[in-house]
Amino acid sequence: MTELRYPIGVQTFSEIIEDGMTYVDKTHFIPLLIKSKYIFLSRPRRFGKSLLLSTLEAYFEGKRHLFRGLALDSMDVDWDPSPVLHFDFNSGVYETAVGLVARLSMTLETMEMKYGLPTASDTRELIPLRFERIIKQAAEMTGRKVVILVDEYDKPLLGLEKNREVFEDNQRLLKSLFGNLKSMDRYIRFAFLTGVARFSKVSIFSDINHLKDISLDDQFSDICGWTEEELVGTFRQGIEKLALRRKEEYATTLSVLRDYYDGYRFTSEGSRLYNPFSVLRALDSLSIEPYWFESATPSFLFRMIVDNAIDPADINGHLFSKRELMQVRIGARNPIPLMFQTGYLTIDSYDEELDGYTLRFPNREVEVAFSEDLLPVYFEQSTTSDEPFNIVGFRKDLAEGDPVSFMKRLATAFKDLPVEDQREGTYRAVTYLLCKVCGMDTRTETHSYKGRSDMEVLTRRYVYLFEFKYNKSAREAMEQIHSRDYAGRYALDARTVFLIGVNYCDKKENRGLTYEIQTL
Repeated sequence: MTELRYPIGVQTFSEIIEDGMTYVDKTHFIPLLIKSKYIFLSRPRRFGKSLLLSTLEAYFEGKRHLFRGLALDSMDVDWDPSPVLHFDFNSGVYETAVGLVARLSMTLETMEMKYGLPTASDTRELIPLRFERIIKQAAEMTGRKVVILVDEYDKPLLGLEKNREVFEDNQRLLKSLFGNLKSMDRYIRFAFLTGVARFSKVSIFSDINHLKDISLDDQFSDICGWTEEELVGTFRQGIEKLALRRKEEYATTLSVLRDYYDGYRFTSEGSRLYNPFSVLRALDSLSIEPYWFESATPSFLFRMIVDNAIDPADINGHLFSKRELMQVRIGARNPIPLMFQTGYLTIDSYDEELDGYTLRFPNREVEVAFSEDLLPVYFEQSTTSDEPFNIVGFRKDLAEGDPVSFMKRLATAFKDLPVEDQREGTYRAVTYLLCKVCGMDTRTETHSYKGRSDMEVLTRRYVYLFEFKYNKSAREAMEQIHSRDYAGRYALDARTVFLIGVNYCDKKENRGLTYEIQTL
């Protein structure tokens, strides 16, 4: 049996096919895509958008030999080549006013050379005119209408919320560049733009006639990402090899892969999807790990959560309209739409009566990555410690039934919390995130017949039941645990149950964490 070759980091369709790498066939979507002229698709990073554009580029360039044996090869489509203008914003530095100008000028210069045009000055003002001239020249030289592919259009915008001057400069330049698509419509065959976020009140696309957003379209729900059928059909050999390494049954390994990497849904009726990047990394390295941290999520997303005192334990289960999910507003206080578009949240269900989507974390990998990315933000302004917490130590304490050591570590960590973030809710949030990062089954607001406990952490041998107070006392927290019988449900549980009353005082003279621990 031929060994599978995984295209780790390879986003070029021709390279994957010509080098015999494993490819999940998505070419059957192409005839459906090209029924429209202007299309926009939002998907998280590392989800296959670049490969999709590269596949479209190969098709429009008439490279039929690359599609032999694939779905498109037997479909009735026009294989006559068209000139393709491909913009890739994945690479480039956009934090300064000249970054986007330099990137665009380099791309346009390559196009000018290809179509026999003199290279123009790289001034900001000339960039839209250069693009217009290239479109016209390419169409007239080849006698075919032009195809325009734009990969990650929003990369020059994300992360610039605190640098409004550069953001607005980049926004105006992108608007003027893509505004040419309207005036050059007679020369254009097809245009496809992708990104993570679709910004509202930015109007980059306002001049494009009939731009079709397929991001929440059921027809295209699995255009990026892999269904379990595709995963098993293409990578069964790799899954079997991984199961052998893990010394477990094939079905068990598949179940673990599903738990870690499956669960994305981008439409109300769409299939559950696996993250291609993480699956490839797992199969290639023969190790199931959280690889999501490599996906380069905008750091300001997490700062929004902390600054706006959003409880991370409450992020699952929010209801949003389609319009809210697909529009990102600069300066907005709610990070949930951006969390959906960046892949931290996915569609759990759709309420037809309310016309709203309920969101949740898609899988274990993302939930752990979210906690790992968010936790340091609470401590990023700390000046007293370079490493405010030791995750391995916290995990060991919980696993071995040592709540005293756990709370001592927690008290030390809270000393590094910036004064401006010392507010009610922060302490439970940090404790919750720590337990999540430790990989523990962590639950909040668990109902009992007399009320709801603040937080519970469940391990194989131990249960930790927390009640948090703020500027009160640990004794009051413990009394509430007993008076509301939060631990009653564990009366017959074989595990050891620890009751932990916690109080945090932010008064200067008594600032810090106190706690009381009892055993049920």
